[in-house]
Amino acid sequence: MKATNLNGLRDKIDRCDAQIVHLLNQRAALASEIGKVKSRSKTGPYDPARERAIIKNIADLNRGPLSASSLASIYREIMSASLALEKNVVVAYMGPPSSFSHQAALRRFGASVKYLDCDTIDYVFERVQKREADYGVVPIENLIEGAIANTLDRLAETDLKICAEIYQPIEHYLLASGPRKAIRRVATNPYVFGQCRRWLKNEMPDIELVPVTSTARAAEMASRDKHTAAIASKFAAQIYKLKMLGKDIQDISGNITRFLVIGNSFSKRTGHDKTSLLFSLKHRSGSLHRALGALKKYRLNMTKIESRPNRLKAWEYLFFVDIEGHVEDAKVSRALRELDRHCQLMTILGSYPKATE
Repeated sequence: MKATNLNGLRDKIDRCDAQIVHLLNQRAALASEIGKVKSRSKTGPYDPARERAIIKNIADLNRGPLSASSLASIYREIMSASLALEKNVVVAYMGPPSSFSHQAALRRFGASVKYLDCDTIDYVFERVQKREADYGVVPIENLIEGAIANTLDRLAETDLKICAEIYQPIEHYLLASGPRKAIRRVATNPYVFGQCRRWLKNEMPDIELVPVTSTARAAEMASRDKHTAAIASKFAAQIYKLKMLGKDIQDISGNITRFLVIGNSFSKRTGHDKTSLLFSLKHRSGSLHRALGALKKYRLNMTKIESRPNRLKAWEYLFFVDIEGHVEDAKVSRALRELDRHCQLMTILGSYPKATE
């Protein structure tokens, strides 16, 4: 291509950029006004239902050549910057930086909000309860290892609500600051050891396994000690400047962890929603069958059920259930009223949009 043609095309891009910057700032000014309205009405700054509507709208408007997923990524950061203008939003997650919880938080809230890393899931809940953070991001279940018991327990013990969900792909790498032959121990989160059990048995059978609170904490340890390797993410390798000595070492490919966004209110109805609830049952024969019959009666799809010991009453159990639909849907509302008749306790933990990515 001739230089004159190249320069001409670049001039057109520059003019496009000027229009984009102008429109982005115009959009930001409107977002700032929306923030003032929300503040007066005491509405939470983060609106998952509106976010979903925006992503769907830009996908419907898109005619290429950019893919829908590329546009969604661009708009994630535009919405993140707008959210930061509306309010100085703080999001707590189980850290340190580069943990999968951090990556899930970035996936949902983008880079413009303020993040607060916490040592444990308990601390994430505590920060949101004390209003030191507006929202928290916590893991709830993994495709391989199943439910995260600590998150279930904390949902039962607090009045915080689930306002969104995030599906975070999980790929594990063996990371170290030195050569593989120097490794004496491997550190990571206990759940991750379970996800890489077969690989560790075959590749490093005699290595000491050191459980720590998060994959990021393990990467931090590996950055300081050449004899310690970490099982963590590619993002952690970049943050802590570690060598990748093993790639995709999880036993099952396509592993995903589901995270929840916790806050102080439900999300608005979108028509593509999920409702989470917990309940305990009266001590009668067949009580669980009868209780779940309310969901069957109204043809509600139950996507998850877990039981946990009730930590306040010995030998009693709490059931955690996810169903499709929003609490404002007529049939969901009727089903929950009928379900409640069979329960000693029933709490709606949240209604929120189904994750789309």
